[in-house]
Amino acid sequence: MTASEIANAVARGKMSALDATEAALARIKQRDTLLNSFTDVTADRARAKARAIDADIAAGKTVGPLAGVPFAVKNLFDVAGLPTRAGSKINRDLAPSQRDATLIERLEAAGAVLVGALNMGEYAYDFTGENVHDGPSRNPHDITRMAGGSSGGSGSAVGGALVPIALGSDTNGSIRVPSSFCGIFGLKPTYGRLSRARSFPFVASLDHLGPFARSVTDLALAYDAMQGPDADDAACTTTRGLEPTTPLLANPVSDLRIAIAGGHFQKNLFPEAVEAVSRIAKALGATRVVDVPEASRARAAAYVITTTEGASLHLDRLRKRPNDFDPAVRDRLIAGAMVPAPLVDRAQKFRRWYRAQLAEIFKSVDVLIAPATPCTAPKLGQVNFNLDGVEFPVRANIGIHTQPISFIGLPVVAVPVPLEPLPIGVQIIAAPWREDIALRVAHALEKMGVVAAPSPKGF
Repeated sequence: MTASEIANAVARGKMSALDATEAALARIKQRDTLLNSFTDVTADRARAKARAIDADIAAGKTVGPLAGVPFAVKNLFDVAGLPTRAGSKINRDLAPSQRDATLIERLEAAGAVLVGALNMGEYAYDFTGENVHDGPSRNPHDITRMAGGSSGGSGSAVGGALVPIALGSDTNGSIRVPSSFCGIFGLKPTYGRLSRARSFPFVASLDHLGPFARSVTDLALAYDAMQGPDADDAACTTTRGLEPTTPLLANPVSDLRIAIAGGHFQKNLFPEAVEAVSRIAKALGATRVVDVPEASRARAAAYVITTTEGASLHLDRLRKRPNDFDPAVRDRLIAGAMVPAPLVDRAQKFRRWYRAQLAEIFKSVDVLIAPATPCTAPKLGQVNFNLDGVEFPVRANIGIHTQPISFIGLPVVAVPVPLEPLPIGVQIIAAPWREDIALRVAHALEKMGVVAAPSPKGF
């Protein structure tokens, strides 16, 4: 059942919240030994929350739009009673969190039921979903393949139908990559739209939090429940009120100006990525191609900012406990600590220029279409792949088409194209604060049958 179906059934008394919760816990117990998406299952907490919802319904009280809906979160979200491990060995020594992250509080206020915390790449510096401490999250369509990262457990859990909704983070593509590989919908909202309070950071100037779901309606319901200012996150907008998207999903898209991202976004692609973008463009009647200037340089600048801010955050840990890091993460952070300051300054200046260029494009375009990943999910442990005749490392280059977008904080819905044998995602990119437009287009594509979250078949 989708989140909206569960919430409807619970609100109408056709299903209890406790039954919905027990069903999710049973699926996790049955399937997660293969998927390895969960690191913590909060069964007692979930049952207590579900019983409270059922008591409210029995008393005739109004329940929220996500009443009884099970959800889980990437383990960089604070969960009261658990140390926030952020995929690392070092963080397991932290004291248990005293309070939930803001987004967990808001989903639970809407009636959702937290059932656990999810596997992820160490400190979110990963595109594969492979964790050296907890093992890899596995792809629900082929468990020999990557779930994508760094929100690999989130993609695996929703793609594997363990929970209808999960939360993740996206710095350079960590929501959109697992969405693409696992064949589900993911939303990276505008930078500053959703609160990041009480979540473990990676790169404060690039970090976003957002939802995964198996339908656009569920994605919008979760997103709407989490909106709102938050004084505990300095980057969270205080100038925009609640802007619900669920009531707008069915609005027509025929009036929207939709274009295909050209240049950088039409290179370094496997045939399946080309086919996915083509199907989306054809369904939407999009023929105009818009070149995004210097997108490759934007990706390079994103790397500079990522590695230097990440190194600054972890410098003390690198000095005190270098051997407790994933070696691949440690080495990139050490490299970041040695990047000259003038390069960081240039990257930030370029970022302002690039943001202005995209703002100009969005004066004549409402939506850009671009690939989410260059290929379907690679094999677990795969080190290299071939892009346009050149061999590249997989781990560093899966986000080749996502990084130039999060670099300036644009909202994106990743939509799954159910190709055979594996699905792949496409980015629906809108102007800042126009999540409603990206979700409308995703919903229209879903109604056309062009995009869908396929049933897991890797068990």
